Amino acid sequence: MNQTVKPDELKPQELQPVDDYGPLYAAHKKVYPQSVSGTFRRIKWGLMGVCLGVYYFLPFVRWNRGLGAPDQAVLIDFPNHRFYFFFIELWPQEVYYFTGLLIIAAIGLFLMNAIGGRIWCGYLCPQTVWTDLFYAVERLIEGDRRERMKKDAASDPMKLERISELVLKHSIWLMIAWWTGGAWVLYFSDAPTLVKDLVTFQGPMLAYIWIAILTATTYTLAGFMREQVCVYMCPWPRIQAALTDEWALNVTYKGDRGEPRMSVKKADAARLQGEPAGDCVDCHQCVNVCPTGVDIRHGIQLGCIQCSLCIDACDSVMTQIGRPTGLIGYDTDINVQRRREGKPEIYRIIRPRTIIYASFIAIVGGIMLYSLATRGTMGINVLHERNPLFVQLSDGGVRNDYTVRLLNKRGARDFVLDVVGLPNAKVTVAGEAREQDGRMMIDVGQDQTREIRMSIEAKDDNIPPAPADIEIRITDPATGTSVSKHDHFVPPTR
Repeated sequence: MNQTVKPDELKPQELQPVDDYGPLYAAHKKVYPQSVSGTFRRIKWGLMGVCLGVYYFLPFVRWNRGLGAPDQAVLIDFPNHRFYFFFIELWPQEVYYFTGLLIIAAIGLFLMNAIGGRIWCGYLCPQTVWTDLFYAVERLIEGDRRERMKKDAASDPMKLERISELVLKHSIWLMIAWWTGGAWVLYFSDAPTLVKDLVTFQGPMLAYIWIAILTATTYTLAGFMREQVCVYMCPWPRIQAALTDEWALNVTYKGDRGEPRMSVKKADAARLQGEPAGDCVDCHQCVNVCPTGVDIRHGIQLGCIQCSLCIDACDSVMTQIGRPTGLIGYDTDINVQRRREGKPEIYRIIRPRTIIYASFIAIVGGIMLYSLATRGTMGINVLHERNPLFVQLSDGGVRNDYTVRLLNKRGARDFVLDVVGLPNAKVTVAGEAREQDGRMMIDVGQDQTREIRMSIEAKDDNIPPAPADIEIRITDPATGTSVSKHDHFVPPTR
């Protein structure tokens, strides 16, 4: 028989006091990556050399653009509102080209991810490139992984030899960081001239401020924060995780082949007895070489930048013990599942996702190239005066006033200004009385815009009964090229 228990008869359970709830965040553990050699390490060295070479020395490359134009191949010229990239010259009105470049860069990242996971993070990201360089300096001065760990754990770390190593290392780090900041400002002014001014302390204060900022950030991020930037600060790993699919190639530990882990002798003995034995010997070399301290054997993780150094380390070990390489390699989730089912591996680099990304890049790039190839070197903008819209003249005529802005993207030249659509109209320009063969000539300097005030007069017989559409046109008499804008000639209300 069930008995009913009254609420007042319930006794509260005794709670055991909790002394330690644990930290909210895991304490940072310093990573000591070990040097490694192999195919992917050589690829990383090569890409690092190319990236750093382009960044540091590109400002000194010259490009002849003619008399009066800057000869620096890549230059962001803020005073003159220009951006130069070899044969390309962009004006502020052409900011849409930068929008196109940003779109291509974003879709390019998506395409990289769809093909090979975090290729950008492992090989081309500035954080990876400069951290690799800082690690190379650190190994050169302090030694490899074991030596650095031993020195940091020494009971008397402040020996003269140790102090001299640290001073030398940080001095070189600061030199690299300083030149990184210095190279950045060289893209905004003539590089040789700015270098001379900076060395003689005659450079602009803004340049020194930016050099100091970039020196501090490079020194801090590449020297101290390293893997923390990739794990905590960078948003791309989280975005990439949402974009990836089962066909993307990622650096993967092939657990179906590597497990269960055991030493070489134990594995040989297990196989003789018909027991399962994996190829992984649990040597931890894949962990030791990882710049973020990730154990790839636990699967794909946020901290893994897929630099592929674990592949080189594992292949080296497999070669030494006489086992096939590739225990760690680029693989897909599909193939992991297919191997479990005893099916052959398949790869699909070309699939709808990659085709869409590549097509989008091609379309945007094609539009930009076509626009660059067909863009004009002259332009015109017209603004009709609103107050008043028209002026009634004493002789019965009507005058409309316009503000016209002329754009010249070449050397100094004259433009012929005329109006189409209003017969027998008289065109005058304030302060510009120069005419040639009855045509109004407007001179515009090299790479300049010029604003003029233009008036159009119509006599009694030529005054239109309603607002008339007119075309205000400028023509380069040397080439016959012309551009125009449409506006209206407004008569009095009748």
